[in-house]
Formats: sequence, structure tokens, C-alpha cells
Amino acid sequence: MTHNLGAQCDEFYINCRLFLKLDMSLDHEAILHFFDRIRKEYPSLKKLRRREGGAFSLEDESDDQGSRRWVRLESNCLKFGSVAPTDLDDARPFGKLILTQAPYYLTLSDLVYDHLEVVYGFDLRYRGNHDKLIAETLLSEHLAGEFLFSDRAHHVLDAQPCFGIALNADCDLQAYIEVKSRTSAYEVRGENYPGAPISVLLTIRRYWGIADGTSPDETLPVLFDTADELATERIVPGFVNPLAAAIAGRS
Repeated sequence: MTHNLGAQCDEFYINCRLFLKLDMSLDHEAILHFFDRIRKEYPSLKKLRRREGGAFSLEDESDDQGSRRWVRLESNCLKFGSVAPTDLDDARPFGKLILTQAPYYLTLSDLVYDHLEVVYGFDLRYRGNHDKLIAETLLSEHLAGEFLFSDRAHHVLDAQPCFGIALNADCDLQAYIEVKSRTSAYEVRGENYPGAPISVLLTIRRYWGIADGTSPDETLPVLFDTADELATERIVPGFVNPLAAAIAGRS
């Protein structure tokens, strides 16, 4: 595992999501037993919250480095992750514990699994027009630049490239890269920017087929390995580092 993926961004985080074909009942007793099982291994997870739509989350307090773990249950999705992890390898056993225990406590089976995904997120704070920065950094030499920087263009209002590829012939293992802007037309018009982050998101996704016998806890290491490889070889050098350098050059 590469331990410096977040070296060039303001915040690095890992989100994992198991989407289901059928809704979970979210029985309070089952939820509490499930969360208590996770807390046996990770006792710092002490904050139970009820979210909009009937979702429940279990979180820990941020440490001195801003690191924290969390688990969230929604009717059709099990989510968990780490914010600013001090050791990226910690995300693997945390995820394995959640995915091995969830079928027993939440009554899940391979019939209800739709897809599992691992997201590596890189946030870079920038007080300015996010879309213009993204366009100038990543798209100026692309054919799209002829539209974005034409004589008709007063401002760049939307430049959020998103690309997806299949990683196998069956197209059930996929990778996506998305660069997400948070600048509105109102902010551009008034030239008043709050300094929100630009997000670079790498998503590795695996779908379940009819004859698939692989469990989510067995699939998770494959997704992590793929995310590590693509982040190190493609995403950080090709997207994160150029954006970080462009932001630094405008500071």
C-alpha cells in the first residue's frame, strides 16, 4: 500500500459502499447488536446518530490529525470509511470486519448484493473559480478547450470531467475518475468564492452476477488493490498533482 496518497491534497478519505437490491428493515435491535460488534474491535466508535431518511451512523471522534472512522446504515446501502487515515492499511481490516459481520446481524445474502465500491477521495481547497482552474489545468490542450476558451466564453461555468472504464471483459469490474467542482454561477458573477474544495474521486466498483459466489469481504481486497494501483500510477500524478500545482501557483 502506498502511504502518501494524500501528500498533495488537503484531505484524503476512503469511502466504501455496499448497495443492495432489497431494502433492509433497519430493526433497532439488529442495528445495535451490529454496531456493538464493531465497537468490540474499534471501541472509539461511540457516537450514534440518526440521519435523514431513517439512516443510522456510528462514528468516532477526530484525533489530533483529524482522522476518524464511521459506519452508516441506510435502507438500501451499507456505508463505511475513514477520513484522513494515518495508516491506509487500517481501512482493510476495518472493512473486512464490517462486511463479514453484516450478513449475520443484518440478514444479508448474495441474492441482495447489487454492487460494492471503494472510493478514494482527494480534496484540494481553492478560493476561486473551480471550473476555470480544472479546465485550464486538465482540458486546455483537449478539443474541449476550443469550446471552454473560445471568444464567446466570458466565464467557465462547468468543467467536471468524469471517465469510466471496464477492467474486465464482463464489465462487472469498473473504474471511474471524477473531478468535482463546487463553484456556482452566482459566485462567479460576484467573484466571491468561499474556498470550498475541489474533489478528485477514484471509484472502483464491482457488480454481482447471477452465478457469482464471491462474498463482499472477499471482493473488498481486490477493490483496494486496484484502487491503490490506479491512484498511485494514474490518478495522483495525472489529476491530483497537476491541480495541486495549479492551486499553489495561484496562491
